[in-house]
Amino acid sequence: MRKGSVALVGAGPGDPELLTMKAVRLLQEADVVVFDRLVSAEILDLIPAGTGRIYAGKAMAHHALVQDEINDLLVSLACAGRKVVRLKGGDPFVFGRGSEEAEFLAEHNIPFEVVPGISSASGCATYSGIPLTHRGLSQGVRFLAGHLRDGQSLDDYDWRGLADPGTTLVIYMGLTALPTIAETLIGAGLPADTPAAAVENGTTPRQRRVLGTLATLPDLVAAAHLKAPTLIVVGKVVALAETLDWFGRSHDETMKCAAEEPARAEG
Repeated sequence: MRKGSVALVGAGPGDPELLTMKAVRLLQEADVVVFDRLVSAEILDLIPAGTGRIYAGKAMAHHALVQDEINDLLVSLACAGRKVVRLKGGDPFVFGRGSEEAEFLAEHNIPFEVVPGISSASGCATYSGIPLTHRGLSQGVRFLAGHLRDGQSLDDYDWRGLADPGTTLVIYMGLTALPTIAETLIGAGLPADTPAAAVENGTTPRQRRVLGTLATLPDLVAAAHLKAPTLIVVGKVVALAETLDWFGRSHDETMKCAAEEPARAEG
C-alpha cells in the first residue's frame, strides 16, 4: 500500500478568489479533505464530487473533534494511503494550530507540506480599508489571541508594551473579551480615542464593519450584535478605513446597479 501524505492548506479568510493556485490544485488532487468551521461554503464548493469530506470544526464549548482526535485522524488517513488536505481558515501557522498538527505528523513520520494562506488579519483588514502599516501612522503590527487556552489569562500579556500608539494591534478571537481588552489597554496608557474597528465575516459578501475608538468600540459592537468570526483592529491606521473602503464601495455599487437594471430594461 502506498504511503499517504497530508497537506496543511490555508483557505484564507473566506473569499475563494484569495486561495492560492497551489491550494486549489491540492484540493483537486485530494482523496479526503478535513476542514475547519471557518472555511467558507464557497471554498468547500471547489472540492470535487466524490472527494471525502470530514468536518473537524470547533466552536466555543462545542468541538466536532478535539485536537488530539484531529491529530490521530490525519495520521490514520495518511497511514491508510490517503492523500489528505487539512483545510484551515486563514493561514495554518497563524493561530490555526497548524504547527501543532505538523509536529504530530513529523513525530509519526508522515510526509507533509504546508501551504500558506492569506491570514485573517491581512485579508479582513484590507477588505475593510485598513492598512496594517502606514508610514507616519504605524511602524509595526502585533497579533494577539483574545481567547487563550485553559490555564492562561489575558493578564499574562505585557499590556504596557502593547499600548504603543505607533503599533497596530490585531486581535483574533477577541469578541467576548473586547470590553476587558479595551479597558486594559486604556489603563496601560493607550489613548482612549485611538481608532478601532471590528470586522465580522471579513472578505465575504456577509462582511460587516464597525468603526469607533478604543473607548467606544465595545458598546458599538454590542449594539451591532456582531458574531464570531470577528477580527478586532486597534491603531491609528483605522482612521483611514473610510477613505480606503474599496470593498464597501464596490459592494454598494453592485447593489445600486442591480436595483437600476429593471428600470433600464423597462425603458
